[in-house]
Order: sequence, then structure tokens, then C-alpha cells
Amino acid sequence: MKKIEAIIKPFKLDDVKDALNQLGVKGMTLTEVKGYGRQKGHKEIYRGAEYVVDFIPKVKLELIVSNDQVSEIVEVIRKAALTGKIGDGKIFVLPVEEVIRVRTGETGEEAI
Repeated sequence: MKKIEAIIKPFKLDDVKDALNQLGVKGMTLTEVKGYGRQKGHKEIYRGAEYVVDFIPKVKLELIVSNDQVSEIVEVIRKAALTGKIGDGKIFVLPVEEVIRVRTGETGEEAI
């Protein structure tokens, strides 16, 4: 099993969610986060005053999937989140040793 973490622009969330639902993804966790990458934030002007936005609002999706679904899900997220502009986000794939469903005690892929 793998954990896929995708950090994307908030306005792309519905596109990514719809694409994942079409693949039959059963669940995900969403967190509103802030951060920056290579662009180190950006400058904005508000009422004539320039200020620096250090941390850009993003959305972080977390999914646990079976190994055979990883590449397809990663590609669907990448395509749905793509704007072609700086700050589109990142996708991380991490190993998962075990999953346990609290309610039933099921383990492994049955618990996903």
C-alpha cells in the first residue's frame, strides 16, 4: 500500500476530486495548508501598499491506495491539478506498512 499526498491550488480541488471519483477512489482526507516552494511567496498590492505574501494557501489531499493503483491515481491528480503556472503543487508517494479500520478491526487493503 502507498500513501499519496498531493498539495494543490485550492481552486483545482473540485477537478481533482471529480477525477478521483471517476476512478472509484473510496476516500481521501483534505487539509487546508499554507506554504511556499521555489517562488518563495509573491508580492501583492492592497490599497496602494505593496506587501509580501510569504505563505500561499494550498490544499493537501491524502489517500491510501493499493500498489497497483498508484501510477494511475498520481497521473489523474497531476492532470486535474495542472494549470501550467508556478505553484501548481507537488505529489508525494510514501510506503504504508499497515492500515487498521477502527470500527471493524480489518487490516491491510481490506481496511482501505
